[in-house]
Amino acid sequence: MLELHQTRTPRHHDQLRAYLADSADAIRAAQVLRYRVFAEEMGARLNSRTAGVDQDFFDNYCDHLLVQDEQNGEVVGTYRILPPHQARKVGSYYSETEFDLTRLQHLRHKMVELGRSCVHPDYRSGSTIALLWGGLADYMHKNGYEYLIGCVSVSLRDGGHLATALRHQMLEKAHAPIEWRVFPRHPLTLVSGRQELASGDIPPLVKGYLRAGAMVCGEPAWDPDFNTADFLMILPMSRLNPRYARHFLRNE
Repeated sequence: MLELHQTRTPRHHDQLRAYLADSADAIRAAQVLRYRVFAEEMGARLNSRTAGVDQDFFDNYCDHLLVQDEQNGEVVGTYRILPPHQARKVGSYYSETEFDLTRLQHLRHKMVELGRSCVHPDYRSGSTIALLWGGLADYMHKNGYEYLIGCVSVSLRDGGHLATALRHQMLEKAHAPIEWRVFPRHPLTLVSGRQELASGDIPPLVKGYLRAGAMVCGEPAWDPDFNTADFLMILPMSRLNPRYARHFLRNE
């Protein structure tokens, strides 16, 4: 999960569709979008084997959820999904590079990890996000998975003030049970300053996850490659806000 701030006025989209990538070309289109957003826009340091493409070891084991503009064929949004049987093949979840997930061990057989989420700058609208979340809900529902985990990333370009305030609020209001706590391998160095957040300060994607019923699993980790504070979130499908469930599973 990666929080992005809208920087342009989104276009009107009547021809967007969400689907799971079914070819190497579709996956490559998602990887090109990821490179554009993470490296070119956000300044992340990516160890890419191919210029202009964000790819790593986990990609070959993941399902790739895409949103495509059918008018021009461009992939404009993506989520990378690692299901439990594939995580067993890899030997870990990606988030284990940042966190000790020992206390989630008993959930692994029905736990799906999200990652590498991004949306094209011209398509950061509610319709694109709704298609991604609807695709995720459909994926979880059809496969009988019960838990979603993933990192929400908050930029540290402001010196860490937003991340520190957000940490304070989430640990106070949306802390996961102690048996689901995780521990960062590189803890974030917190800064002094404000501890309260106005509603408008909370990144929209973070707000959406919390409203859906997600909880933060503990202290944030520092990701030096992306220069972000990463909060591991967990969403049990049994806890999914009924309003969200009705919206995203309305076609079932």
